[in-house]
Amino acid sequence: MPAVLARLRPMFDCDADPAAIRMGLAEDPRLARRVAARPGLRAPGAWDGFELAARAILGQQVSVAAATRLAGRLVAAFGAPLTDPTDPPGPSHVLPSSDVFPTPERLAGADIAAVLGMPRARGEVVRTLAAAVAEAPGLLAPGQPPEAVVAALRRLRGIGDWTAQYIALRALRAPDALPAGNLALLRALDDGGGRPSSAGLLARSQAWRPWRSYAVLHLWASEGRPERNSAARTGMRPRPEGARVGA
Repeated sequence: MPAVLARLRPMFDCDADPAAIRMGLAEDPRLARRVAARPGLRAPGAWDGFELAARAILGQQVSVAAATRLAGRLVAAFGAPLTDPTDPPGPSHVLPSSDVFPTPERLAGADIAAVLGMPRARGEVVRTLAAAVAEAPGLLAPGQPPEAVVAALRRLRGIGDWTAQYIALRALRAPDALPAGNLALLRALDDGGGRPSSAGLLARSQAWRPWRSYAVLHLWASEGRPERNSAARTGMRPRPEGARVGA
């Protein structure tokens, strides 16, 4: 039970202090209204940082359903299928990691794009990420300094600031992450006078520190639009980051 609780508490952000967060975000009146509407909103973690990061890349430019299918095909291609005939109907794969996703070592040498039938540039980003995590296994572990991890991720070809910040928010559970280029955030801040620029969001967000991750969650929650694609679901930009990822 202690081991189970040790994983569940950070996954569901059980150690957050909603009162401190509410006070920290109250300096922005429009954001304060959103916080008052959803008191105690917490920032979800991730069972595995590498899985979270890989799924973020797989979800670029596709619908939620398509991203889910891609992840399932990745598991089917690189996981270890069950072989015990006595197993009842249920999950078809036992994955090589201790969690729920193929290991970085397995994916680092894989031709992911060919297997999944996806753009080669995007598959290469997943493979590059896998190679980096295989070389530095603790790279995406909770408790790592967010600034250093964001910098390390941005040095990888095809990963820009918004993806790195999203990974910091979810995988590292950083309380002050801000994917400033996110379209959903900019749209949520449009009160009728137009969306702010990314630079405008960065400037405005200084008043939210050190709780910008929670501001992000409140803005995503308040946007209230249908989950038309994985960008809306995850809060990511709906297109790859520049020419490095490709179309």
